[in-house]
Amino acid sequence: MTRFYFIFISSLILFFNTNLLGEESEKLKIGLLAPFSGEYENLGNSLLLSSQLALNEIGDKNIIIVPRDSGSDDKKKLNESIKDLINQEIKIIVGPIQSNYFNELEKYKNTIFISLSNKYPEIRSNVISIGISLESQLDILEKFIKKEKRKKTLILFPNNNYAEFVEDKIKDLKIKNFKVFKYSPDPKILTGEIQNLTNYAQRKRNLELRKKMLEDKEDEQSKKELNYLEQLYTIGNVNFDSIIVIDFGSSLKSLLTSLVFSDVNENTVLFTTINQWFDESIFFENTINNLYYPSVDLKEFQKYNKVYTKTFNSQPNEITILSYDAIGLIYFIWKKNKKISSINDFLIKDKIRGKIGVFSFKDRKVSQELKMYRLKDKKFTRY
Repeated sequence: MTRFYFIFISSLILFFNTNLLGEESEKLKIGLLAPFSGEYENLGNSLLLSSQLALNEIGDKNIIIVPRDSGSDDKKKLNESIKDLINQEIKIIVGPIQSNYFNELEKYKNTIFISLSNKYPEIRSNVISIGISLESQLDILEKFIKKEKRKKTLILFPNNNYAEFVEDKIKDLKIKNFKVFKYSPDPKILTGEIQNLTNYAQRKRNLELRKKMLEDKEDEQSKKELNYLEQLYTIGNVNFDSIIVIDFGSSLKSLLTSLVFSDVNENTVLFTTINQWFDESIFFENTINNLYYPSVDLKEFQKYNKVYTKTFNSQPNEITILSYDAIGLIYFIWKKNKKISSINDFLIKDKIRGKIGVFSFKDRKVSQELKMYRLKDKKFTRY
C-alpha cells in the first residue's frame, strides 16, 4: 500500500469518527466491521471506500458510518469492536464478512448485522447475509440446463472443507438425472482423476484402433475419415452432456484444464460454473472457450468499478460492491419505516434493486435474481 493511500484511509476513518460529535438523534448511524489489520487489511480498506462511495451517491448527510476493525480471523478484536459500536448506540452493523462467527453474533440480540457472507442465505434472528449464495446460483443453473434440454448432468466440486456444505445444498436440486464427483484439490492428482472419470484411456484406444483399421484401405471415403481422425485425440462420447463446476479461482482453472486435456468436447458438453466476478485472467488459461455462469449485473458491476477507480485511484475488491448495496439497503429500510427496530423491518415484499442486481427477502431467506453470462472468445456477454 502506498503512503498516500494509507494516509487517505486513515483520514477517512478519522472523518467518520469525528462526525459522531454533536450528532442528532434522527441521524442514521451504521457500524462497519471490516478487517483494517492483518491478512485482509486491503479488503477492509476497500470496503470502507465502497461505503463512502455509497454515501456519496445517496447524498444524505444524516447517515453516519462508524468503522471498526474486526481483525483478520480475530475473535477477540471482533467482539471488542462490536461492543464499542453498541456503546455508541449503534443498532445496525455492516459485517462481518465471514460466516464462521455467526453464532458469536447471536449474543448481541438487539443488534442487526448485515453480513457480506454468501454461505447462509437464511435470515437469522439478528443476521442477514447478502452475499451471492450458492442456492441462488444453483437455482438459475438448474433452469438454464433444463432450457438447454440437457439430460445427464455431472456436478463437480473439490473434496475440501466445504465439500459437506456443497453436498447438503445440491440435495434440493430438481435436475432429474445428475451425478456428483468430488475431485482432489491437488493438481497432480486431479488430471488422473478426470481422465478416469471421462474414460479417457479407452476413448484414446478406440481412436487408435479405428485409425489402424483404416490405414490399409485405399478407398476415398476411408482416406477422408483417416485424415479427420488424425486431428482428434479420442473418439467416443463421455456419459454426461452438461457440467456444473462448483469452484473458483486457480482451482477452477485447474479443473477446466484437466477436462480439456481429457478431451471433453465443449461442442457437445455444456460447461457451467459459479462464483464468477468477470475475472479476465481466465482469458489467458488453456481452458474451454465456451463457459456459462450466473452472476451479478455486468453493466452495474462495470459502472461501479469505473466510478470507484476514478474516485479513489485504485481497483476495488470485487465483493466490496456488496457493502455498497448493504448501505443502500439499510438506507432504503430506514427511509421507508422512518426507523429500524429489528430484523423484521427487512422482511418486506418489495424487490430491492442494487448494484448486484435484484434481490428479495422471501420465506426468511435472501434470494438474488442473477443473470446468465457466457465467456466466449475472451468476452463476457449476457446470454
